[in-house]
Amino acid sequence: MLFNTAQFFAFFAAVLLLFYTLPWFAARKWLLLVASYYFYASWNVNFVPLLLTLTLVDYFCARWIEKSAKPRVALIISLSANLGFLAFFKYTNFLASQVTQLTGQPARVFDIVLPLGISFHTFQSISYIVDVYRGQQTAVRSLPDYALFIAFFPQLVAGPIVRARDFFRDLLAWQAPSGEEIRLGAWLMLLGLTKKMAFADRFAIVADGYFGNPVPGQWTAITATLAFGLQIFFDFSGYTDMAIGMAKLLGFHFPENFRRPYLASSITDFWRRWHISLSSWLRDYLYIPLGGSRHGSWRTYRNLLLTMLLGGLWHGASWNFVVWGGYHGLLLGVERAARLDEPRGWLRLPRLALTFVLVMLGWVFFRANGWEASQFVLHEIFLGSRGAGLLNAWQCGLALGALLMALAEDRWAVTERLARGPAWLYVPAFALMGLVLEIFGVFDQAIPFVYFQF
Repeated sequence: MLFNTAQFFAFFAAVLLLFYTLPWFAARKWLLLVASYYFYASWNVNFVPLLLTLTLVDYFCARWIEKSAKPRVALIISLSANLGFLAFFKYTNFLASQVTQLTGQPARVFDIVLPLGISFHTFQSISYIVDVYRGQQTAVRSLPDYALFIAFFPQLVAGPIVRARDFFRDLLAWQAPSGEEIRLGAWLMLLGLTKKMAFADRFAIVADGYFGNPVPGQWTAITATLAFGLQIFFDFSGYTDMAIGMAKLLGFHFPENFRRPYLASSITDFWRRWHISLSSWLRDYLYIPLGGSRHGSWRTYRNLLLTMLLGGLWHGASWNFVVWGGYHGLLLGVERAARLDEPRGWLRLPRLALTFVLVMLGWVFFRANGWEASQFVLHEIFLGSRGAGLLNAWQCGLALGALLMALAEDRWAVTERLARGPAWLYVPAFALMGLVLEIFGVFDQAIPFVYFQF
């Protein structure tokens, strides 16, 4: 069930109605668990045993860690199970293709379907088991509670990556959402749906058309790359808004995952604003364990590069993703070496523009279908003949409107003011967003969310 379909909204409405009809919270937890597994099974019921297996392994390993004098064995078992399944489903055929290229001998290709959300629930599981090992999280006693933490349907597919301490704080001391939270949750769901269907899907038509078959032309390549940059932001932040909104309506509080990333003044600043739950995960469970910045400059640069290379590979089994991660790692290292200060006033504008351009160039590796396609697109961006732009007047207007909204949010914190404002303010806000969705929304096709493939 895609979030942007009538089927999903009917499902969520039924869950919401039943959740607040049931008189006991224990029954409500079971409802959420059953609904989450139903949601997961609706994609591919064959992967339900996989989700159950990983849940059981991590649950018992965490209990083992707390009780054992040698907890490292349990930690290794848990990490091996999570990373082993992830590696098999995501990287087997990629590794086989690399063996073929190196040896010239054909390797067996498996008919492997990537389980829904495996990258996200794997990272969520790892953060839990590592926190228990570090003594920063107590092992969960209730198996159904832990199963709900892993499978909770609003964020199961594409995050945000929720830490166990945050989820169980809400679950074990659950409180009904206030009127303000209900209004804000509904607003975030509508906002996310509009971002997806009226913005992301409009730009997806351009980006998919071009990157499916790149053609010569400098302006053509530039506008197609810009279209994808806008698509992936509105697509992923739209999903996140909907996930956070749904969680609020159910009495849970997910962390912020996007903070106007295209207004970043550096690549370092960009990663403080883009996919925040992933960047903080990479920092806490990869960069710092590698040594962080504790052992001199060169090791710091090495750790940055390794973290971003692995972060790129996490996104997909392709050298393009590795190059994309390495590209960001190199830029982060250059910025750290240059000791750039945060610019102020008008001096911030050139840095904003440069950062935006650098991020857009990185998206070429992320989106292009292979290394040769990436080289072609970059060649056209820098050396191609002029060509024709691909964005029409409506799409340019959407991009300009998005920029103005981002600047307004950055300057006046519109969403926060709306959340604290009187209830009647939501009427014109909902009406305006509904109008934008009606005018620009893509309703004739259900375009999947970009991060559903990860």
